[in-house]
Amino acid sequence: MFFDPLLYAFVLIGLFTPGPNVIMLTTSGVRFGFRASLPHLFGVVLGVGITAGVTALGVGALVQASPMLNTVLRLAAAGFILWMAWGYFRAAGRPRGDGGGERPLSFLAAAAFQWINPKVWAIAFAASAGYGAGMSPLAEAARLALAFSSINLGVCLFWTAAGSLLTALLSAPRAWKVFLRVMAVLLALSAVMVFR
Repeated sequence: MFFDPLLYAFVLIGLFTPGPNVIMLTTSGVRFGFRASLPHLFGVVLGVGITAGVTALGVGALVQASPMLNTVLRLAAAGFILWMAWGYFRAAGRPRGDGGGERPLSFLAAAAFQWINPKVWAIAFAASAGYGAGMSPLAEAARLALAFSSINLGVCLFWTAAGSLLTALLSAPRAWKVFLRVMAVLLALSAVMVFR
């Protein structure tokens, strides 16, 4: 069956819970506003769909079978996540104010990040293994890509909008600094997922 409600429920739960994308989009919504964060948001949606699709084609199995490639991807993911966390931790300025010339993550950077995002790979592996429909590899890839991208669009819209709505609560410099530091720590902790 091309549309499997259990698959969609699994993907929703997996993508909605906090991980690198949720933390980064919420923070982007606060820092730059909803509209300015849209390229980041759409990059995540496309990248997650592509990652899920190639997992269904067997690329995920290749990554899992190659210890060297697996290690390189894990180290790259942890490094990028920690670099982003450090940027949040030391960020200055106020929400939608003087951010020191900083900008949201670009469409291409957000899409490319999904290739090293451990949470997306884990959910894609589990969905591919547990919710296969016995279709051809291309049909399975299209099915998973559609499920992940469509569900993730709603998830990304929710978290980015939630972040943009928090701006009013974070107008005081101290509250803003505490928020960024908490998000930085949560993002850094999500790097641990890489090595699970």
